[in-house]
Amino acid sequence: MTNHIQLANLGWQPFFQQQLCLSEWETTVPARVTERHRSCLQLASGQESFQIPITPSLPDVTVGDWLLLDSDQRVQRRLDRKTLFKRRAAGPEAREQLIAANVDVALVVCALQGDFNLNRIERYLSLCHEAGAEPVVVLSKADQFQQSEDFRSQVQGLDPLLSVHCLDTREPEQVQALLPWCGAGTTVVMLGSSGAGKSTLTNTLMNAQCQRTGSVRAGDARGRHTTTRRSLLEMPGGALVLDTPGMRELQLTDCAQGVASTFEDIEALAAQCRFPDCQHQQEPGCAVTGALEAGALDARRLANYHKLIREQAHNTATLAQRRAQDRQLSRKYRGVQQVRNRQRYGD
Repeated sequence: MTNHIQLANLGWQPFFQQQLCLSEWETTVPARVTERHRSCLQLASGQESFQIPITPSLPDVTVGDWLLLDSDQRVQRRLDRKTLFKRRAAGPEAREQLIAANVDVALVVCALQGDFNLNRIERYLSLCHEAGAEPVVVLSKADQFQQSEDFRSQVQGLDPLLSVHCLDTREPEQVQALLPWCGAGTTVVMLGSSGAGKSTLTNTLMNAQCQRTGSVRAGDARGRHTTTRRSLLEMPGGALVLDTPGMRELQLTDCAQGVASTFEDIEALAAQCRFPDCQHQQEPGCAVTGALEAGALDARRLANYHKLIREQAHNTATLAQRRAQDRQLSRKYRGVQQVRNRQRYGD
C-alpha cells in the first residue's frame, strides 16, 4: 500500500487520486515519469527512483505522466492526463510528438536579443491554452535592452490578463518574480527557442548548475541545442521544473480551442458577423474586417490568426489520415498472422 501523501512533492493531486479504485489503492504504486530515454523510462514513486524498460505493450508515455505499477514494477495502466503538450513532429513525416504531460504552468521564454516575435509568442500561447496550463511569458536578456518595457507592452497587448515579465534570467533577485507560480508540488515547463535562456532560467530557479548552457551565434543571435532531453527536476521550494530542448519548428495540431482562446478578441468579433460561416475576407457585414478598417484590430494579429487556424486544421487532418492508415495496416498484419497461424496449427 502506498502512502500517497509522499507523492505530493512529485505533483500528485486529487485529480489523479480520484482515478484509483479501492483495489488499486491497496495493490499498486503510482510513479511519475521524470525522464524518457531511448529504451527505458526513469520513474519516481516518492520513495525511490528507478528505471523500467520501454516495451511494445507500453502506452504512449511522455515526461510528466503518472503510471500505476504492480509489486513487480510492471505497468498496469497510465492515469488520465490533466494537461498535455503536443505538436506535429518536425520533418516531412506526419506524426505527433508528445512534449510533456500534467503541467500546471508554462514559462514561455523569449529572448529580446533576436528571438522576439509576437507571432511566435501567439503560437506558444495557443499551445498552452490547448494543453490546459497557465502561460507566463518571460522576456529574457532584458539587461541588454534599455527599452525592454516597450517589448513587454507589446506582449501585454495580446491579452491584458497575461502575465509578462522582463528579466535577466541570471539574476536570482529578478527571477523571484516567478516564484508565485512555483509553489510546492506545482509542475512548471520551460518552452521556447534554442538560446532563449530556458536552461539559464532553470539553473537560477534551481539555485544550481543543473542544465548546460551555451552562447548564441553572433550573426543571427540563434542558440545551439544545449538541452537534449526533457527532465523533471525538483526545485528548492518544492516545485518541479521541466526544461525542454529548444523548438525551432512548432507546428500546431488538434489546437482549434487553443487558437480560439489566444485570439478571444477576434473570436468575439466573429460572433458579430452577419454570416455564421464568414471567413473574414471580403464578406459583407463582417465585423472582423470592419474592426480592421477602423484601426481597432491589428493586421498582423489577424493574419497570424488565419495562419494558425489553417495550419492546425491541415495538421489535424493529416495526422488523422496517418492514424487511420496505421490502423488499417495493423489490421492487415493481424489478418496475415492469423492466416499463417491457421495454416501452421490448423483450425
